[in-house]
Amino acid sequence: MSTIKFFSLGGLGEDGKNMYCLDIDNKLFILDAGLKYPTQELYGVDSVLPDFSYLLEQQKKIQGIFLSHGHEDHIGAVPSLLKRMNVPIYASFFTMALLKDNLQEHNMNPDDFKLNIVKKEDTLTFGNVTMTFYQTTHSIPESLGIVLDTKDGAIVYSPDYTFDQNVSKAYKTSFERLAKIAGKKVLALLTESIGSEHYGHNHTTRNLDHALNQAFFKAESRVVVSAFSTDIFRIQKVIDTALKYDRTIAIIGRKAQRMVDIAVNLGYLKIPEDKLVTLKFIDEKNKNLLENSLVLVTGDRHEPFHMLQRMVRKLDRLIHLNETDTVILMTPPVPGTEKIAARTLDVLSRNDINLVKIDKTMLPPSHASSEDVKLLTNILNPQHIIPVIGEHRHLYAMRKIAYGMGFDEKHVHMLENGQVLEFVNGQASDHIYSINSGDVLVDGILEGDLSEVVLKDREMLSQDGVMLIIANVDPRNKLTLGETEVVSRGFVYMKENEALIQQVIDIYEKIAAKMFKEKFVDWRTFKEKVREEVSRFLYKETKRRPIVIPVLIDTQK
Repeated sequence: MSTIKFFSLGGLGEDGKNMYCLDIDNKLFILDAGLKYPTQELYGVDSVLPDFSYLLEQQKKIQGIFLSHGHEDHIGAVPSLLKRMNVPIYASFFTMALLKDNLQEHNMNPDDFKLNIVKKEDTLTFGNVTMTFYQTTHSIPESLGIVLDTKDGAIVYSPDYTFDQNVSKAYKTSFERLAKIAGKKVLALLTESIGSEHYGHNHTTRNLDHALNQAFFKAESRVVVSAFSTDIFRIQKVIDTALKYDRTIAIIGRKAQRMVDIAVNLGYLKIPEDKLVTLKFIDEKNKNLLENSLVLVTGDRHEPFHMLQRMVRKLDRLIHLNETDTVILMTPPVPGTEKIAARTLDVLSRNDINLVKIDKTMLPPSHASSEDVKLLTNILNPQHIIPVIGEHRHLYAMRKIAYGMGFDEKHVHMLENGQVLEFVNGQASDHIYSINSGDVLVDGILEGDLSEVVLKDREMLSQDGVMLIIANVDPRNKLTLGETEVVSRGFVYMKENEALIQQVIDIYEKIAAKMFKEKFVDWRTFKEKVREEVSRFLYKETKRRPIVIPVLIDTQK
């Protein structure tokens, strides 16, 4: 009897955190391990990772982590996972180069791990499971689809793809590999769903080519272009246009510079050395005006917007924008950046910057439209379809496409993170059960999950501020020495609310007088009572709930 279990630890019903697992006869294969960027209500959270606890329990079964491409939502969780278990990693040459750079950023030595480079022509064997690959068209080079051949048929994982034919060799779909897969029995297709709401065919890159040409042709002075650092294909488009107009090129952005260096060294970004300009810090002698130049402002998510705002406010150390500059915005808002994107537009407009906004519909597509999905499905002719990569609305749209192609509900499986779909001897089980899954919130360099209490405190801080009650205490003689001090930040203006502050001090002194009559003072209880009474009073008076922090300083120490 053969048993195949499919489940996801991230990527179903959400944008990012892609991590899909196949347990094939007790051999566990992990497809991608990405992060998700936080929404605005997750105060101070830098990234969201999958919960690895189930994988730690099943570590002996893991055959490896197989990476499809180098975007953070597919490889960003790998360093954190490798800190917990050293399992083999398989990826294309370019994806592996980005992963090694990511590991080094986390102060991890790539040589300490089992990193294996694969090509689209390679075949890997794990007992009765054979793994092959095919190249997909995406915004980053050497993106791979992954195929697992089992005795019940092939399982095809096809993330982030289009069938755009106007791309170079490094981005072109390997149809000859797809043809070989199509000749087999395909048990299940795991297809991305993000673009499934877009009906019809994806447009080509001609719209972007035209918009860039128009902007460069009309530009009288310096051209500044914002781009996401992982969109290598789009960055090359901008560079090619700049070279056409004989402009020098300067690139700004810490992570972008590393990404660009990797892409240039591997031949995926082509920039003539004599056209590259290294910028020095602005001072009295150097203004970096570079009138006949292209300045590429790149980074992740919010970084290009922050840099543009600093430039227009004359706070940046490398570029100060002025009215003669042309700014081309090629960074449509992604989830969590809508506000800063809108604010950046407002700041640029307020300062009379010549602004060219590249609409999202003009950019080369990165995800399969409904017709792309139909084409792949018709090529492979799978028995089952499992929508992956996308929010619920995307998965739902993908399911509707499958129904429209003649698949019934028994052969289209729309799952949640943690839900397990079993195939027994090639037949899908009706019984769906769940394993442990969830989110791990990462705050800067801190390892591990942030608790809900911490997030709630941060939310309260952002809305109602904080009040500190500071008192010097003599614990031996049970006295408060000197005056009690109250500090308010983000709650009330002290000088205009002296009566309120005095009432807070009176509450503290009443509680202190009562506690000091006890034979033994429980200082924890003392602080809790001050916190509760002051919080209750402040809400009654102001209808706001600042975080109240009693600070009792032991003068005997």
